[in-house]
Amino acid sequence: TAVLSGRATGIPKSRDGVVEAVRVLRIARRSAVKARTQAMNQIRGLLVAAPAMLREQVAGLDRSVLIRTLARLRPGNDLSRPLAATRASLRRLARRHQALDEEIAELDCEIGPLVKQAAPALLELFGVGPETAGQLLASAGDNPERMRSEAAFAHLAGVAPIPASSGRTHRHRLNRGGDRA
Repeated sequence: TAVLSGRATGIPKSRDGVVEAVRVLRIARRSAVKARTQAMNQIRGLLVAAPAMLREQVAGLDRSVLIRTLARLRPGNDLSRPLAATRASLRRLARRHQALDEEIAELDCEIGPLVKQAAPALLELFGVGPETAGQLLASAGDNPERMRSEAAFAHLAGVAPIPASSGRTHRHRLNRGGDRA
């Protein structure tokens, strides 16, 4: 009703330009990171239930060495044996993990220059890299002037305090509305 009556004066994201390109590339990157994490969790789950010989072979290896070792496994032809089937499954998951690592690295190489083009001053701040700057750019959109204050940004990010008092105590909770994705 506020929009129809003309009282709402929010300015939507323009969704064009470099910032929109950063946003869509970040979606692909976030998906690849999630899939890589899922593959690693599946590898760890399989190793817990794997035959002792295979578990001992990879025990104590850090993540990168573990993935390289598992990607080189030779499962054999007879997959009816649990050891061979486990090796085949671990090999596939490790190779998927490696492919997703490459995809994430490629996306980082594509996102970095776009973020630098859109907000070079933001990247010069201490502790702000391409990933953090990309998230800020995606949240603000191509027209950051639509956020008039820190409070407006806090509300958009879902961290604006709202009163949650019960009479005698004065406390606040976070307003989880907004564009946190």
